Amino acid sequence: MSSNLNVHLLPALLLAALLICAAAAAPIENAPTDSPAGDPSGDEEVEPADLLSASPLWDSVLGVTKCHEKIFENEFQNGVKYNLLDYYKISSLPPRCPASNFTKEACLHRLAEGLQTYTVLLTFVQREYPTSQTIPIVKNYSENLIRLIKEKMKNPERVAVLTSSQEQELLRNINNPDAFHKKMTAHSILRELHTYLVDGKRAIIKREKPRRNITKTNVSSACLSTLLR
Repeated sequence: MSSNLNVHLLPALLLAALLICAAAAAPIENAPTDSPAGDPSGDEEVEPADLLSASPLWDSVLGVTKCHEKIFENEFQNGVKYNLLDYYKISSLPPRCPASNFTKEACLHRLAEGLQTYTVLLTFVQREYPTSQTIPIVKNYSENLIRLIKEKMKNPERVAVLTSSQEQELLRNINNPDAFHKKMTAHSILRELHTYLVDGKRAIIKREKPRRNITKTNVSSACLSTLLR
């Protein structure tokens, strides 16, 4: 399967991206803010390999996008504050998976469609920063993550694919003749993508937890049964 083949390339791509991030040479390399709260830590149990939340794709893309604030600061040399991005609202950003009242399937559906929107928005970012080596890596990871999410869905065919005219409309809506405004919009997209991925992983972990609890309960019951014999 093509997605499995691409996953084998992740360590090399991630290493390249992190080296770029560490060097912080290009104006825009990666994306926003802190690492996801609620991610499994080294102290927790090892996750089953088939869980979506355990896929290395999450850590790969988040490892790249979390560098965004440093890249932003290196580009503007303290001439522009990072929190200025709060004023650059993009109405076409996809909704996140809610904390409750959403099944796992519905959440996967929303994440897949949302990431498709972000891959289109990354085209805008790439136009603003055509020499960035990281934007194509982020886009590649996002596309692979969409494929992986669909593999975990019961009805992946229900994920709506944006038409060419819808993509063009999406890009038109965020275009602006002002050069500085376009740069801020590009940075805002990257910051929001990072947050979207953080929240998305957290939402999937929450919906996969019952499965882990059931497994642990079954093991405990089996042990108890053995002890009572």
